[in-house]
This record gives sequence, C-alpha cells and structure tokens, in this order.
Amino acid sequence: MAGRLTRRTKVTRYAADGSATIREDALAVEEPLEIRVNGTSLSVTMRSPGDDFDLVAGFLVSEGVIWSADQLVSMRFCAGTDDDGLQTFNVIDAELSADTPPPDVSLERHVLTSSSCGICGTASIDAVHKAAHFGHLDDDSTWSHELLGLLPDRLREGQKVFDRTGGVHAAGLFDTSGNLVCLREDVGRHNAVDKVVGWALREGRLPLGGTTLQVSGRTSFELVQKAHMAGIPVLAAVSAPSSLAAEHAGSAGMTLLGFSRGGAFNAYTGTHRIS
Repeated sequence: MAGRLTRRTKVTRYAADGSATIREDALAVEEPLEIRVNGTSLSVTMRSPGDDFDLVAGFLVSEGVIWSADQLVSMRFCAGTDDDGLQTFNVIDAELSADTPPPDVSLERHVLTSSSCGICGTASIDAVHKAAHFGHLDDDSTWSHELLGLLPDRLREGQKVFDRTGGVHAAGLFDTSGNLVCLREDVGRHNAVDKVVGWALREGRLPLGGTTLQVSGRTSFELVQKAHMAGIPVLAAVSAPSSLAAEHAGSAGMTLLGFSRGGAFNAYTGTHRIS
C-alpha cells in the first residue's frame, strides 16, 4: 500500500467546563492523485492513499472508458517526488488496450461527470445512459428487508480507518447472502465507491449483478451513476438521496435505499427486489 492512511497530530481538547488538555489525535491522510491514461493527464482527485490502482480502474469505469479487465493493460506509479526527492506515489499512468478508444478529455465530458458541476435534470441522466455499457439493469435478484437492514452495521464493523480517525467514508459490496465481498474507505465517498468498482473490474466481476452497495453518508447523483456503470442493482445509504439520484436510479432500473439505520430504511425505487 502506497502511503499511510492516518497521521498523528497534537490537538488541544477543551472540555465542557473550559478545562484544556493536550493530546494526540489521528487524522485521515488526504493527498492528490493524478490519473493519466496512455501518458496523458486526465484528472486529479483528492483521496486517501491506498488501493490506488482500484481507484484508477474504478474511475475509468465510472467515466465509461472501460468495462472489462482486458481493456486495462497495465497501471504504474510514475514521476512524482516530495521536497526530499522521495516517491510520493501520487501519479498513476493507466495503459489501455490498443482497441480501447482513449477517453474524451474535453471540458464538456468533465462537466457531465463532476458531482459539483450543478448540472441537473434530463440531460445529465441521458448522458449517463448513453455511456452505460450494461444499459438498463434488469437484474432479478431479491433481498429480504431484514437482510438489507443489517448491512449498515456490517459495513460499520469493517471501517477500521474510521475507527481511528472518524474522518473517512466507506463503501461495501455485499452478496445476496449478506456476505461482505469488498470494503473500501476514503476521505471522498465517490473515491470509496470507485475503489470498490475498480477492485471488481480487476477481479473480472463486472457487471456486479446480485449485489448491494452499502455506503456511508448520503447518495448523490454521482454515486448512482457509478453504481449504474458497474451494473450494481441495489444501492443503499445511511442518509438521504438527492432528487436527481432517485430519478436516475429509477430510470436505470436500480433499487435505491436511504436512511438505512436500525434495521429500517426508505425505498425510493425498485421495491420489486425487496421481499
């Protein structure tokens, strides 16, 4: 694993009575990662170091660049050093197969795939549908409501970095028996999802039929987009979805759950998968 996930720092802790003590605290490390494809810079994201190859692979799936492991020939860390001349492991170059078209690096593409761009409505959903290799998700797997209600706690049990820092998001992939197949943590919730999707691509598991992706935090349009691009039929979150997230989940044939806590949840779309 490149880089440390946590870093110790001194903090001053103020109690309710005004008393102050100095102690050490663990912070989640956040560093930039430049993603290059065939030697050309494509994107820079702020992430937690670790599982970086999964992150890059998942990002390329989310961008609609690749959808199969054989399209990704290799990935390698390249030039990138700190003030002491040490490798930072903050630049990765991905080589695509000869028959895989390189990604479109135009401004329009970056706008459509950015969660902070402010685009909303039919245009952005249509753009994802056109790029989604696995199309409308007709996966017929079913899940008991009891099992779906257990997934947030099972995800929480695996959040080791969160236990130390309280400062990272998590995404966990579960099968229909409720087994945790893959869990990733990151300071960015979109990165955590990309790391799960990238792991699945590299393992040759796409599309991810018969799975539920349980995430911490809320569900944005971007997270639904990423799950759709990976062929994940069920996306559940401990907090609320946005209106566009629910709209896109419905049009993609996905089951979208929110406020998944204490064994209960809201189902916004795709209730036919809940038994």
